[in-house]
Amino acid sequence: MLRRLAIFGLPIVAIAALMLAMTGPPPPTFADVRAQWRPSEAQLLDRNGDPVHEMRIDRHGRRFAWTSLDEISPALTEAIVASEDRRFWSHHGVDLIAIATSAARGAVGGHSRGASTITMQLASLLDPSLGRSHSRKTILRKFRQIFAAIALERRWSKREILEAYLNLVTYRGELQGVAAASRVMFGKAPQGIDSAEAVVLAALIRAPNARRESVAIRANALSRALGSAGPSQAAMAPALESAFSSRRGDYARVALAPHLAERLLNNGSGSARCTLDRDLQRFVIDTLRRQIIDVRDRGVDDGAVIVVENSTGEVWSYVGGAGDLSDAPDFDAIRAPRQPGSTLKPFLYALAVDKHLLTAASLIEDTPLELPEQRGIYRPLDYDREFRGLVSMRTALAASLNVPAVRTADMVGVEVFADRLRRLGFSGLVEEGDYYGAALALGSADVSLWQLVNAYRTLANGGRYSELRLTNDTDTHTSTEVYSPEASFVISDVLSDRASRSTTFGLENSLATRYWSAVKTGTSKDMRDNWCVGYTDKFTVGVWVGNSSGAPMRDVTGITGAAPTWLSVMNYLHDRFGSGQILRPTDVVLSEVSFPGAVEPSRKEWFVPGTQPSGSSSSLADSNPQILSPVAGTIIALDPDIPASAQRVAFEASRGARDSRWILDGRALAPVHGALLWTPSPGAHTLSIAPASGGALQTIQFVVRGSNNPLADSDRGVDQQLQ
Repeated sequence: MLRRLAIFGLPIVAIAALMLAMTGPPPPTFADVRAQWRPSEAQLLDRNGDPVHEMRIDRHGRRFAWTSLDEISPALTEAIVASEDRRFWSHHGVDLIAIATSAARGAVGGHSRGASTITMQLASLLDPSLGRSHSRKTILRKFRQIFAAIALERRWSKREILEAYLNLVTYRGELQGVAAASRVMFGKAPQGIDSAEAVVLAALIRAPNARRESVAIRANALSRALGSAGPSQAAMAPALESAFSSRRGDYARVALAPHLAERLLNNGSGSARCTLDRDLQRFVIDTLRRQIIDVRDRGVDDGAVIVVENSTGEVWSYVGGAGDLSDAPDFDAIRAPRQPGSTLKPFLYALAVDKHLLTAASLIEDTPLELPEQRGIYRPLDYDREFRGLVSMRTALAASLNVPAVRTADMVGVEVFADRLRRLGFSGLVEEGDYYGAALALGSADVSLWQLVNAYRTLANGGRYSELRLTNDTDTHTSTEVYSPEASFVISDVLSDRASRSTTFGLENSLATRYWSAVKTGTSKDMRDNWCVGYTDKFTVGVWVGNSSGAPMRDVTGITGAAPTWLSVMNYLHDRFGSGQILRPTDVVLSEVSFPGAVEPSRKEWFVPGTQPSGSSSSLADSNPQILSPVAGTIIALDPDIPASAQRVAFEASRGARDSRWILDGRALAPVHGALLWTPSPGAHTLSIAPASGGALQTIQFVVRGSNNPLADSDRGVDQQLQ
C-alpha cells in the first residue's frame, strides 16, 4: 500500500503543485535576490580586483560579495551538481524519479536518500519556513517546497538558479556561500578551487557539521561518481586537512589597508574598488616594518608611506602606520599634520626661480643672520651649525642649508611664499605669512604627508597641480599651473644632483639611486619627524617616520630614518615598472658658468630663458641682488638723548646689487656701492634696489619711530655713502 502511494501518489502531488504554481503568487526575481544580498564582509579591492582589506560588518553569518557563476570554478559547480542534483539541467524543478525512488526505499524500510533538487533547496533558502529547521519533514512541507521550486523554474533560468544556490548555500559554522567557504577553508577565490577542494566542498553541503571521517567517506564516493574527473584519494587528503584545520580561520581577513578601508568602506555597499596595487602595498608594509624595527631602539614607533602615480594622481600604496609596532595603530599618519622640516625648501626656490630672482647658479650668503619677527629675533642655523660663506642656490638646496633658505624667503616675501604653498594644496596654512615668519622656509607650518607628496608630484609634472585620487570614479584630471615647466625642471635637476648634495650628506647614502630620481629629506624640530619625498618620471614616493604621540626621536634624521624605506620602495618600482628622467622643457638653456674667487668649480648649469649669463662672459656676479640691512619689518626707534647728526641707518646690499640704485619711498638716493648711511625720519618707509633699466629687484618695508625731541628731529637730509 505504501509502495503504491510512493510510486503513484507523489506524481499526482507534483502535478497538483504545478497547477498551483501557475496560479499562485510569483517568487522573487533573481535580480531582487541579488540586489538584497548583503555581505558580512566589506571588501576593499585593488586596481586589479584583488582584495586588500576586509572588514566585518555583520556578526550574523559570514558572507562575502555575490559571486557570479562565471567566477566559480567549473570543477566546483560540476561536483555540487553531481552530489546534490545530477538531473538538474534536465528537470523543471522537481526530480520525479528521485522522489519516487526515495519514497520507494522508505516504504520498504531502506535508507531514504534526500530527493530535494537544487531548485527545491534554493526555494527553502529563499523561504526558511520551507526548511527543516522550521517544520518536520512531512508530505505537506514537501508539497509546498515542490510548489515553490516549480514557480522558480518558470521564472528563472537554470544558470540563475544555480548561481543563487551557490551563493546562499550554508556551510559549517557561520559560512554562507561558496565564496566564504572557499576563502576561509582554502584561502582562495571560488574560481581557483581545484577538483579535490571542489569534492570536499560539495560533500560538506549535505551535512555541514559532520565529522571529518564522514565527510571523507562522502567525498570519496562523490569522486568515484565523477569518474575520470574525480580526484584521487591522495589528492583529497590536503583538501580535507585544510577544510578541517583549526587554523582555517586564519585567512579570515585580508588586512593590508586598514586606514584607507576606514575611509572608503563606510557606505554599506559591501565592497569598493580603489587604486591601490596589492603586491606593492604588501611590499611597502613589510619594508616599513623592517625599518621601524631597525630604529626602534632610538625612540621610533611609527611610520607612513604613500606612493602616487605622477600622470594620473592615483595612489598605488597607502600605508598609514606601522601596525602593531605603533602605539596608535588606528591613527592615520598620512593625513596627520606635522612640521615638515626642510621638505618645503624646493617650493621656495622654485618660486624664486620663477620670479627670476634666483637661478641655480646664483650665489647666496650662508653667514650669520638675524631677522626681527613677531616672536622676537630669529637666528637660523644650519644643521651642523657651520657657515660656508657664499654658496650657489644649487648647493644651498641640494645640501639643505638653512640660512640661504631663510634669506631667500625674506627676499621673496613670506606671504608670497605662503600663498604659493596654499596653491600647492597645503590647506593648513590659514594664517598670514607674518605668523610663520621666514622660518616657513624651514617647515614652521604643519602639513600632511598626503599634501607633501602631491606637491612634489607637481614638480614632477612640470609645475601642474591636480588632486590625488583613491578611486577611479573621482575626476581629478583638471590641473592648474603653480610653477612654470622651466622652473620645475631646474629644481628637479638640483634635487637629483648627488654631487651638490654631498656637501652635507656625502656621496653614498640612501638618497643615491642607480637611476634618475629627485629627492629631498627633512627633519623637524627636536627630531620629532623624519621625512623623505622624491620622484622619478613615473612615481612619487613619500615616507614619514616618527612617533604617533609626537615624542622626539634620538639621533634619527631623514637620511637614517625615512630615506632607507624610500630607497627600497623606489628600487621596487624601478625594477617592476622601469623609470626615467622627467621631461625637459625645450626652452631651458644650458650654459657654462664660472664663479668669482672659485667659490665653486665652473660647470654647466640649466637656466630659465632670460636668466642665463649675458654676453660673451659666463662669469657670475658675487651674489644675487639682495638687501642685507635693514631687514624687512625692522622697527627703528630714535633715541631722544642722541643728536640727530649722530643717528644714521645703514643701507647695505649684497655684492650682486652693485649696478643698482637705492630707491626710498619712490625717490632715488644713490648707487649701491658699499653702505649708504641714511638720516632716519619717523614713519613707515619702503626701500628698494633697482637696476638702471627700471623695476625693483627687491623691496622691503621698515618703520622709524620718532624721538619727541626737537633737537633730534632737526638737521635731517644728509646721506653718506661709505666706500
